[in-house]
Amino acid sequence: MTTIILLLLSFTLFAPFSSSTFSKGSSLVSEKPTYVLTSPDNVFSAGFYSVGENAFCFAIWFSNSSTIVWVVNRDQPVNGKRSKLSLLKNGNLILTDAGKFTVWATNTFSLSLVVQLSLYNTGNLVLQNTESVILWQSFDFPTNTLLPQQLLSRNTKLVSSRSQTNHSSGFYELFFDNNNVLSLLFNGPEVSSIYWPEPWLVSWEARRSTYNNSRIAVLNSLGNFSSSDDFTFLSNDYGAVLHRRLTLDYDGNIRLYSWEKERQTWVVSWQANQKPCRINGVCGANSLCKYVVGSGRKCSCLPGYKMKDSVDWSYGCEPKFDLSHRNKNESVFLLLSNVEFYGYDVGYYSNYSFDDCTNSCLQLHNCNAVQYAFETGDCFCKSLLLNGYHSPDSGKNTYLRLPKSFESNKNLVKEFSLDCSRDGTIQLDRTYVKNREKGIVKFLLWFACGVGGLELTCIFVVWCLLIKTRKSSDADNQGYGLAATRFRKFTYAELKKATNGFTEEIGIGAWGVVYRGVLSDSRVAAIKRLNEANQGEDEFLAEVSIIGRLNHMNLIDMWGYCAEGKHRLLVYEYMMHGSLAENLSSNALDWKQRFEIALGTAKGLAYLHEECLEWVLHCDIKPQNILLDSNYEPKVADFGLSKLQNRGVLNNPNFSRMRGTRGYMALEWVFNLPITSKVDVYSYGIVVLEMVTGKNTIMGVHTTNVGVETKNKRLATWVKGKKNGEIATTSWIDDIMDPKMEGIYDKGRMEILVEMALQCLEEDKDERPTMKQVFEKLSSP
Repeated sequence: MTTIILLLLSFTLFAPFSSSTFSKGSSLVSEKPTYVLTSPDNVFSAGFYSVGENAFCFAIWFSNSSTIVWVVNRDQPVNGKRSKLSLLKNGNLILTDAGKFTVWATNTFSLSLVVQLSLYNTGNLVLQNTESVILWQSFDFPTNTLLPQQLLSRNTKLVSSRSQTNHSSGFYELFFDNNNVLSLLFNGPEVSSIYWPEPWLVSWEARRSTYNNSRIAVLNSLGNFSSSDDFTFLSNDYGAVLHRRLTLDYDGNIRLYSWEKERQTWVVSWQANQKPCRINGVCGANSLCKYVVGSGRKCSCLPGYKMKDSVDWSYGCEPKFDLSHRNKNESVFLLLSNVEFYGYDVGYYSNYSFDDCTNSCLQLHNCNAVQYAFETGDCFCKSLLLNGYHSPDSGKNTYLRLPKSFESNKNLVKEFSLDCSRDGTIQLDRTYVKNREKGIVKFLLWFACGVGGLELTCIFVVWCLLIKTRKSSDADNQGYGLAATRFRKFTYAELKKATNGFTEEIGIGAWGVVYRGVLSDSRVAAIKRLNEANQGEDEFLAEVSIIGRLNHMNLIDMWGYCAEGKHRLLVYEYMMHGSLAENLSSNALDWKQRFEIALGTAKGLAYLHEECLEWVLHCDIKPQNILLDSNYEPKVADFGLSKLQNRGVLNNPNFSRMRGTRGYMALEWVFNLPITSKVDVYSYGIVVLEMVTGKNTIMGVHTTNVGVETKNKRLATWVKGKKNGEIATTSWIDDIMDPKMEGIYDKGRMEILVEMALQCLEEDKDERPTMKQVFEKLSSP
């Protein structure tokens, strides 16, 4: 009889339990992972899912395959002991770790007597009250998977998993960008870039529409996906009623899976990218991706480089040589046949010979390779070697810049053939103390820790006193790790010597004075000595680190910095032709150069606004901040220390005061309206009109009683009057063109440029285009 009772008790304790709902005061606990919520049709289950040793996430999965479709705490797994999901009596659903720490909550509240958590047949986990009012639902917070009837909206995005076995957040995102286009983004450890749709295509070439701002996409149960940007597709098995899921996989490709009942497996019924190696960030920096039929993708380091992390290709490879000691007289170029690297061009030249191409690279300290096409003479100088892949049908070759000492090493040209198609990361591991110590042991441990802590505190106090007596130079290393590693940290004495005591001033701006200097390696540099503001070293280094993640051919390149005592200096590449303002006044630019400067500036600003990791608003676009290199290519300057803005956050305290230069400032500053990227669009429009007309922005000003300049006759008003005047003529563009052009210009292209500038100057910011739209319009045939 006793045996029977024990068996029954054992069955009661360990038998699986499932229900489609639970109510206030109920919980699911991590010690009993077989206790789950199950949808009425048994297709979906929700409960604690093991993701590592003694580590659990609360997830929803397909019951037939244990395939996860949603995770609530993917980046913060909880302990396998005493963790639970609880529906509190106030209507709040919370997840606690080890019974102590709340790691997630819905932050809901309800006075209703009955609140239930239910798992629907759709896979949606819903918290609702007796009036069927939905307080919270999992469909509003997708992870890496979209289920049929689940909306992807302007406020949601899919984020890939880290690997096949690690369900924490990965590096790939599917979302609607600021142009209302559904896009795939590689958001890597150091850089970020959109790779789908192809970024070199304008929206209409990619068959996308930017005009529908509803930003909604949905998959139906029959296999039809439809998005508000006109992107649609049908699955290969469209029309069949199957279990389906649209998943952003860890490799950066988004795939539609259908459940094949006969074989009991998932099959791919559609995928976005047919060329796996064309997905950005596949193998990391300084590496190549090669697709082998039957074996999948393979990664290999470039010759002269080695893996950064022996188990994770996402971090790429690093050079075996010292980049800072590589000079133009000691460099060779190694041919990498049928190899292409997408993006990060520091120079583009057409109709160049191969020798001209390599010589151009040698003149640039940050040029690590050239990509050259003998048929067309197109030359691309590459600063960062990212998104590299073998492409036998491309007809393009890359020539890798290496120190001469590597020329004779035959082993360098071997392909490492390391497989990156399989999972390359370690499974997430969480270890906890699993057994309770006896009371006396706990007391002794706490006592020992207390004594040890007291001793450490005393040592720390003495150490702090000693630190205060050191010279300020000892503090130079504090926070050094915050700065981007590709920058050199200069001493103040070095930069003072380079500028001959800060004697040759070449510019002055809101942030400080710029001097010409010659560095110890004979490079000519522009050295900006920042004003002595109240910015601390940590804040300064944090902003320097931000600059380190910004890389574009139309942004000024920063080489290093100095943070020594009260001195704050930035070291930039020197622009041979100075600023746009200087060139406009000296009659040095023809109409083609002016058009290309407008195009390049738009491209650089579009990158700042939409393509880089942070949302950088320049807030001071003017001719003085647009610099020209030896080929009159424009580079936007003074963007690094502008304030950063989180996307979607309009009322940011960083913009509590007006910023910028009078005459170039949008009305949002004057009327204290939310500041967005459209303030830069407005300033850009003014700059374009100045370039076209050769006139100053303000043709007559006075100051109001609130200290804000208004214009009696602004340049924009004058141009609009010429274009839309009572006596409208076909020669209005001739009336406004800079007389220095002497009538030599392409009337059609200049009309497009002026009309675009006038759109940028609309008083309502919502009527202004984005910088990406400006670039697309100007670059279209």
